[in-house]
Amino acid sequence: MRPPGKTPPTVRAIPLPDWTVSLVHLALLLVVASLAFWLYVLFDTIGSDAGSVRLFPKPVWVFVVLLLPKVGAMLWFLLGRPPREALTASVPSGRQSTFPDHDHSHRARATTREEEEDFLRRCRERAEEQRRRAREIQAQEEREHRGQEPRDERSKPDESSG
Repeated sequence: MRPPGKTPPTVRAIPLPDWTVSLVHLALLLVVASLAFWLYVLFDTIGSDAGSVRLFPKPVWVFVVLLLPKVGAMLWFLLGRPPREALTASVPSGRQSTFPDHDHSHRARATTREEEEDFLRRCRERAEEQRRRAREIQAQEEREHRGQEPRDERSKPDESSG
């Protein structure tokens, strides 16, 4: 308890020098940059082609990057990341693809003209079969729809006669 009439001591904030505020901002910037780098490396590791990853299998690299964020990210860039030519070699004949998602090393490609024609013929047959089934379903739904309308009209006289 304090004696009556005595004022409590005031707490004065000690002003920080300008350079300490700059250090806090710098530390915050480094933390954000480190997190951004780690996320980039994590997605780069996950998105890389498993066949072109160096030193360890791809799941091991993901595990290393997750467990050792800063060291694992640096190790990935130095030791595990596929070489630059492997990253750009997915598009055949050096041309830019209009559909880059389809240009990956595991994509099936026709090796002969006959295989390509056979594939296209099967695609057309499958598409025509799907169209035929869709027309049948649509016709059946129209018949059912037409069949329900007269029943509703027929049921009205039965109700009024009864």
